Amino acid sequence: MTHRYIFVVGGVMSGVGKGVTSASIGKILQSRGFTVTAIKIDPYVNVDAGTMNPVEHGEVFVTDDGDETDQDMGNYERFLETDLTSLNYMTTGRVYQTVIERERNLGYQGRCVQVVPHIPEEVIRRIKKASDHARADFTVVEIGGTVGEYENILFLEAARMMHLADPKKVLFILVSYLPIPKHLGEMKTKPTQHATRTLNSAGIHPDFIVCRGEHYMDKPRREKLSVFCNVRPNDVISAPDVSSIYRIPGVFEKQGFSDEVLKKFGVKPKGADLRQWNTMANVQENAKKTVRIAVVGKYFATGNYTLSDSYISVIEALKHASWANKAKIEMDWINSEDFENNPEKLKDLSDYQGVLVPGGFGIRGIEGVISTVKFCRENKIPYFGICYGMQLATVEFARHVLGKKGAHTVEVDENTTDPIIHVNPVQLKNIRENRYGGTMRLGAYNCDLSSGSIAQKAYKTSHISERHRHRYEFNNDYAQMIQEKGLTISGVNPQTGLVEIVELKDHPFFVGVQFHPEFKSRPLRPHPLFKAFIAAALKK
Repeated sequence: MTHRYIFVVGGVMSGVGKGVTSASIGKILQSRGFTVTAIKIDPYVNVDAGTMNPVEHGEVFVTDDGDETDQDMGNYERFLETDLTSLNYMTTGRVYQTVIERERNLGYQGRCVQVVPHIPEEVIRRIKKASDHARADFTVVEIGGTVGEYENILFLEAARMMHLADPKKVLFILVSYLPIPKHLGEMKTKPTQHATRTLNSAGIHPDFIVCRGEHYMDKPRREKLSVFCNVRPNDVISAPDVSSIYRIPGVFEKQGFSDEVLKKFGVKPKGADLRQWNTMANVQENAKKTVRIAVVGKYFATGNYTLSDSYISVIEALKHASWANKAKIEMDWINSEDFENNPEKLKDLSDYQGVLVPGGFGIRGIEGVISTVKFCRENKIPYFGICYGMQLATVEFARHVLGKKGAHTVEVDENTTDPIIHVNPVQLKNIRENRYGGTMRLGAYNCDLSSGSIAQKAYKTSHISERHRHRYEFNNDYAQMIQEKGLTISGVNPQTGLVEIVELKDHPFFVGVQFHPEFKSRPLRPHPLFKAFIAAALKK
């Protein structure tokens, strides 16, 4: 099978959208009938994304096989409508770790192991292995960071070596930013020119330049980049700001991007079909209904800025579900600490049709979340708790319905009189030994659903598999007590008896899940629980 590789690198600054650009390139090629996979390369020394601060790095996306990865892996899965694995993600730390382990096991047969060529060779091995596993016609490889940084130079070297070995099978795409300074009112190309020359210094010439900016790029700017960056005008692609990232494939196709990519590879084009995708992308602007959802949690703020990337998969899953319900969505970010500082603010939740509490760790803002749960439970506001949101829902229920005022999670209070949420023996050993990286309950696990439950009706099946990322879990010693008082356990892992889902009777929608359903939501296949949550919210 012939594999072809497209390397996507960034210029000028980070955060311009390499991830969604890579995903969109994969989508337009997929729409032409080709098999596509995607790889993310993170230049961090971390072995995986699990120990990175979500405020700084964004959410940790978990694959079915339990890998803790960069959030761009979520974009790839959503756009390509596929499930990726640990083969599709690598970091500097992971690559070096493999090379060092191989050297320790005499895998290099006594040779001196050097940064070049052995590190780039390991990168190439990983890229080819992921392509083989996916049986991909095209593999889109996003190299994190921006050109000119020393952190990603070895990954650029790997890409250069692959191009040298087979230039007809490798293309390079530079994603760069074209600013419009307010005092000038003119889109400037000079930063992208410099980025292109910096990429040239690594021995790489871009085949395409994707130009990010507030507006569509005009003809003079396109021609200037063509001349100074040594690319054809047709190979300069405009990527303006759009109302939704799901519009980007359509924007690319209007410029004939996939045709130009296929021409450079010498591949005969197939018919394109983005109709269903574009219909989905249009819903948000055509919908006549609006649903207002409050997302209450942590990791939202740094200084004066709100960092929604901490929960990007939750955001996208809410959008998918809203569009499936023919509604547009308005989301407000509410820091749970606000309710601790000013309990009167809890009344503001009545202005929303639904409240979602996503996952999280640590003690900050916990009492605010518990107050949120209580307000939603007592005032019949549709509530959806994910991971920590489920755990704290059981803590709230134990405190205010069972009367166990000292109830808590041992994550916050090791000496609680009623450890509603505790830690299993395996995880306890990891904590005592300070082993945190890659040691949580990670990846896909089975769950059996109770007949007639909200979850079973939403999934339309009694057996599901969902992805997890947690260390603490519900204490089954309290299972009978909470069920007798009305909090139903509707989902259980058949292998361990672990509680996966709880529901409240006589409530419009009150569901807590131990897993992370947001990781499996797709634009064209919204997650059943999110879809049911939004449907219930629209009735409020």
